[in-house]
Order: sequence, then C-alpha cells, then structure tokens
Amino acid sequence: MAVDSPISAEPAAALAGTQLQRLLRMAEARPPLRTAVVHPVDALSLTGAVEAARRSLIEPVLIGPMARVRAAASAAGLDLAGLEVIDVEHSHQAAARACEMASRGEVAAIMKGALHTDELLEAVVTEKAALRTDRRMSHVFVLDVPSYPRPLLVSDAALNIAPDLAAKRDIVQNAIDCAHAMDIPDPRVAILAAVETVNPKMLSTLDAAALCKMADRGQIVGGRLDGPLAFDNAISVEAAAAKGIRSEVAGRADILIVPDIESGNILAKQLFYLANAQSAGIVMGARVPIMLTSRSDPEASRLASCALAILVSQHKPAKYLR
Repeated sequence: MAVDSPISAEPAAALAGTQLQRLLRMAEARPPLRTAVVHPVDALSLTGAVEAARRSLIEPVLIGPMARVRAAASAAGLDLAGLEVIDVEHSHQAAARACEMASRGEVAAIMKGALHTDELLEAVVTEKAALRTDRRMSHVFVLDVPSYPRPLLVSDAALNIAPDLAAKRDIVQNAIDCAHAMDIPDPRVAILAAVETVNPKMLSTLDAAALCKMADRGQIVGGRLDGPLAFDNAISVEAAAAKGIRSEVAGRADILIVPDIESGNILAKQLFYLANAQSAGIVMGARVPIMLTSRSDPEASRLASCALAILVSQHKPAKYLR
C-alpha cells in the first residue's frame, strides 16, 4: 500500500533518540494493528492515521461521513488510495460502528478522531459494545521528560474524575500492565499526594496507604508501590533523602498515580509545556486499546500512541486478588 504524506519526515526527527522512539522500535518489529479511526474529518487526525499506516504501525479503517473524510484528505494533500473508508452519517454513528467492529474482532484497536472523548467513551461502555472488562477503564500517559532518565507514566489524567479506592486499585493495575507491555518488568509506582505522611484529614494519603497494603496482600501485582509521596519525593533522590524517606520507589518512580483528574491533568500539561515532555497515551481496561489523542497533540505523539497500542494489544493483563 503506497500512501504519501507531506510531512512524513517530521515525526521521525521529533522522536529521534527519545524514550518514545524506543516504543516505535519495539512496535515496528510487529505486524500493523488493524485500527478503527473514529470520525477522522480534520487534517490533523487524518494525517496521523495515514502516517501511522505509512510506517506500518496500523492498518486504519476510517469511519466517518465519506464526503467530510475525503474533503479533509484533499485539504491536507493526503492520498487515501488503498485505505478502507466506511461511510456513516455522523460522529455518534462512527463511534458505535467502531465499537461494533471491535466487539466482533474486526479491528484490534480504536483511535479517536475529530470528536469529543466522552462521545467515544459513551459508545465504548454501552452493553451492546461488549468492550468492558471487570476492570475500570483508565488513561495512561507515557511521557518522555528530557530531564528524567526513564519513561514516566502518569495516570489517571483523562478519564476518572474523582476515583474512589476501588477505582484507584484498577488505575494502578492498568498502569502496571502498561509498563509491563513496554518491557518495564517491575515498575516503581509512586502514589502521589501533597505530603509524604498519612494525614486522616487528607483522603489521598489514606488511599495511598491502603493501595500499598493492597499490593502487600496481592490485590495489586507486578510492581513496587509506595505512598503517599509528594511529587518531589517521587522523582528526586535528593528530595527524598532530604526528607529522610527510605524507599525503593522514592526518587526513582516509573509510574505516578495522581489523586484525581484535575491534579493529573495539571501535572501532565505542566510537563508538556514547561519541561518539553513528549507523550503517548492509551486507555487501558477495555477489551481493545483505545487511543485518545488530543487535537493539540503533534503527529509524533500520535505515532507513539499507535506504537503503545500495538505493545498493549499483545500483552496479557495481570491477574490479581479481588
């Protein structure tokens, strides 16, 4: 399949030598992932899907109003020859068709196009879609922060608004599974709060302590947990030492679990805009990986998210005690 993209050289240059380039190298040795691209009716979402196809990361099935998809392709100078396009009337129908195809095994992943996240996820969680598992779905950012020596996973900054303890357990396990898919076999998980001591007046510190004990009891498996930890103690060995914190996790975290969506969203965006972090993102906990790319995401992030979806799709989730 020959697909031309006017900016095909940019993503490789943007990712060169980064943690996200490692994801691409791992994924490019594997078969492309047949992916439903939902409502790709703007140049940005369509270009990301076409470029991912050009690099043999995905085999896209473009689902949306045919006229609008082709108009977006024309505006972006993209050739859709050889790509499957399914004509539907509107974005709601595109989301429903993508979920239907995923539930029947006709696609192995779903990619968000030019529609709102809640519109896509409403289709995913319906009983008819049959894409839910016994896990709460959660989003994982995989960040490459130039000043940090390893990939940094942040969850949940996009889906769960104010998760309770049971939801946080699933959020932690989903993030650990994502790390395993990236070949991080025993990730260090920092449960974040404003302080590093348990304070009965701060629910986030109580949840952090409970999550650590749940890991001790086999209710969370595959990673090393510590918390509560403040952000500085989680990512800085010097800050942890200054506070007298002795921990396998403090200062060397692979995964940051945030208390709620507001703190997670603020943390991730600070790293994007102030620390020049690059990101990939994936929804875990459904029967297929779901790529929730943002309209502000550069093409490099979209490619890295495709690579992450390939790795996650081929990884078996961990089993843990209920």
